[in-house]
Amino acid sequence: MTPTRPEVKKFLKLQPLKMFIAGKWVAAANGRTFAVRDPGHGAIIAHVPDGRARDVDRAVGAAREAFHKSGWAGAPANDRAVRLHRLADLIDRDRDIIAQIESLDVGKPIPAAAGFDVPHAAQTLRYYADLSVNTRRREPIAVSGFDARTVRSPYGVCAFIFPWNFPFLLVGWGVAPALAAGNTVVIKPAEDTPLSTLYFCRLAQEAGLPPGVINVVTGLGRTAGAALAGHPGLNRMSFTGSPEVGRLIGLACGRNLVPTKLELGGKGAAVVFDDVDIPAAAQALAEAIVLNTGQVCCTATRWIVQKKIFHRFAGAAAKILEATPIGHGFEPETKMGPLVSRKQRRRVLGYLERGAKSGVEFLLRGGAATVQGHEKGFYVKPALLTGRPDNICAREEIFGPVAYLMPFGGEAEAIDLVNRSPYGLANSVWSSDLARADRVAERLVAANSWINAHNLFPRGVPYAGCNLSGLGGGVLGPETLLDYLRPQSVVRPLNLGAPSGS
Repeated sequence: MTPTRPEVKKFLKLQPLKMFIAGKWVAAANGRTFAVRDPGHGAIIAHVPDGRARDVDRAVGAAREAFHKSGWAGAPANDRAVRLHRLADLIDRDRDIIAQIESLDVGKPIPAAAGFDVPHAAQTLRYYADLSVNTRRREPIAVSGFDARTVRSPYGVCAFIFPWNFPFLLVGWGVAPALAAGNTVVIKPAEDTPLSTLYFCRLAQEAGLPPGVINVVTGLGRTAGAALAGHPGLNRMSFTGSPEVGRLIGLACGRNLVPTKLELGGKGAAVVFDDVDIPAAAQALAEAIVLNTGQVCCTATRWIVQKKIFHRFAGAAAKILEATPIGHGFEPETKMGPLVSRKQRRRVLGYLERGAKSGVEFLLRGGAATVQGHEKGFYVKPALLTGRPDNICAREEIFGPVAYLMPFGGEAEAIDLVNRSPYGLANSVWSSDLARADRVAERLVAANSWINAHNLFPRGVPYAGCNLSGLGGGVLGPETLLDYLRPQSVVRPLNLGAPSGS
């Protein structure tokens, strides 16, 4: 086992942990807390405040006060950029600390958090800080008879409800453009994984962000999350999670006419043609479904494989998955950690049972796993299934290390199998014929199509969803900064004697 760093031990000794509102560490108004568990061994590692509506109201009020009085919104973009760069530098400095906190909280292997999640969050802060400096806030409009321009200003209070699969990374992806634009934020992390978000607030303090610019309320979705989504003091809302909860968020925000960005689930497909390098493609897709133990909304969970290579491809992937080391995130050899909670483990195992009852064939059985020394952890084995395209395991998002394989003959059949899904997040095409790969990628219904790779997130390329996978804009692209800047037209007639029109 990798030893727990002293800084992590010190952080976890601050029990119960506190919420972060108006630059201060505070308990819930009701004084209650709830437990946070390490999914690797099932034990309680922290207690955090059980925030409710009163706490949300305090946080929104603090964010509004900071927006109007702290100077953050009206500061030159380069002044905000300096603070955000400083915050990114502190994240890099504490990368290994944050990675251990994330591993304890989510269950993912430390190298995964340290190698991608934490540095990518820091780099996203820098990306939007620099983009904000180079974004024109005033643009002239060429229109006859008028002096006209568009002015872009920050909206105000932006709320974020994040899921438990990538808590630190998604905080970086989500709040970076909002902060760079000059907004203030209220964050409700997932109740299963609030710890790295609270540590993020410590670094924001150290970076010198004014009190109230960042606020965090810990609590349950049905209480704190619902209170935040329905709060009339918001100017924008961003939610990342399931389509079912996304509908509820959209309804709550709609009552107050709060613009809403919904980043929802997926059932990503990988179309594999018979001209691929089978071992390499099988390795890449096997790694995709064990990444974060399959708890990745855009990952490839439907493999559409050309008939000629179907069994060879499935066999190659099965061997790789069977050999994947499963264990606690602190074990150096671990490639796949536990699922995030007992509830999520029941969900994944339940889908395997339902699939079996409805006729799936198991190419790799999967199921519950036991890790020596961590018998109470929430572990499962990877699974490969095949069967009819209308099977529940082919249609619904399982959110675990499970892939459903379906054979196809030609391009049209492959495209049809992919586009039957009501989701629309991300798909990939695998072929040595790049003309064919380009052609097929453009015909797949999703906001993201990748070629000969899966799970690609370069900053500057928009990442979003359509259909059941989301609406209201995405992340990582330059357009996202504009999502957090309110457009306003300013118009003056040049000829006061002329009719003004309507």
